Amino acid sequence: MNALEATNLYFKRAVQLLKLDPKVERSLMIPFREIKVECTIPKDDGTLASYIGFRVQHDNARGPMKGGIRYHPEVELNEVNALAQLMTWKSAVANIPYGGAKGGIGCNPRELSPTELERLTRVFTQKIHDVIGPHLDIPAPDMGTNSQTMAWILDEYSKFHGHTPGVVTGKPVDLGGSLGREAATGRGVLFATEALLKDHNLSIRDQSFVVQGFGNVGSWASKLIHEQGGKVKAVSDVTGAIKNNAGIDITALTEHVRKTGGVKGFEGAENLDPQALLAEDCDVLIPAALGGVINEETAKDVRAKFIVEAANHPTDPVADEILEKRGVIILPDIYANCGGVTVSYFEWVQNIQGFPWEEEKVNANLKKYMENAYLNIKDLCNTHNCSPRMGAFTLGVQRVAKATLLRGWEA
Repeated sequence: MNALEATNLYFKRAVQLLKLDPKVERSLMIPFREIKVECTIPKDDGTLASYIGFRVQHDNARGPMKGGIRYHPEVELNEVNALAQLMTWKSAVANIPYGGAKGGIGCNPRELSPTELERLTRVFTQKIHDVIGPHLDIPAPDMGTNSQTMAWILDEYSKFHGHTPGVVTGKPVDLGGSLGREAATGRGVLFATEALLKDHNLSIRDQSFVVQGFGNVGSWASKLIHEQGGKVKAVSDVTGAIKNNAGIDITALTEHVRKTGGVKGFEGAENLDPQALLAEDCDVLIPAALGGVINEETAKDVRAKFIVEAANHPTDPVADEILEKRGVIILPDIYANCGGVTVSYFEWVQNIQGFPWEEEKVNANLKKYMENAYLNIKDLCNTHNCSPRMGAFTLGVQRVAKATLLRGWEA
């Protein structure tokens, strides 16, 4: 089941739990706007290359739409649609005043030079500048993009609309970005995990962890868990997987990755078959890479007691049911990885106010939002006797539906 099908499935289950009017259901399902643009640029060798860009704006009932822009060869409309819808529910779960959006360009950023990436970003911004903005739709980094990409969007957008730092988040701090934004998603994973374990009278220090993915989210989550005394037993990335049952020195591993580009060959651990990582014996499994990695085939081998979804859609619905029947508790992606969008909201607030926050304030507010969201999800789980995933989806859909009705959507 692809990401769009899975998202729609959980949405429909939430609608049933909430007993929403079919007209409201249809209104929430259909995206506000779908944009498809051609982006043609001159390459460094003088040839022309054309790429297709997308921006799906799903819902704005609770505020401006918000979501990342990804550069990846497999970017296509269905995936962008699903991720835009997920952003709507994620923002509502976090209780921040945003709707959902997502965008991307079908390209391989590894095959483009920095100057080609800049040209592509500026052309894409020229095509969509009239439908984005600090009170319309606020892009952010995603797969294949970063703070430099946001800086180019900010600069190009400002040519049309004047200096507008709030048009994007995830910017460099020198251009109005927020302190703490780089670590935000990983730190949110830590706070979500702490809330879950506390609910079961456990702590980070008592648990062992396996982390799939050592990019921005996985590396920060591992680092922060390690600092809290948690034992990270195994990690993986695109280069391979490693394990050390006594616990990996994450500080040393981070330095190794900085020098070599991957976890493979780290002397403080032994090599592990990446296919076997999900089956490693641990207390908490954190998938922080691509979607669909826990499926019907791999779910039966998972030995973790808890799964914290740092990636988007890492668990297939069939696998979700298998794990739920086995008593594995899953913190869903729309809650577990909402630290990034929450601190993006803080960045936007700082831009609107023209007043930057200290990093301690950013982190303290993030912890408060993550803890409150966990308690809200737990309340709905108790009300509807459902899993944390359905508790989170029901919370998100309920908040967006209420905002839609209060605004008078039938007028």
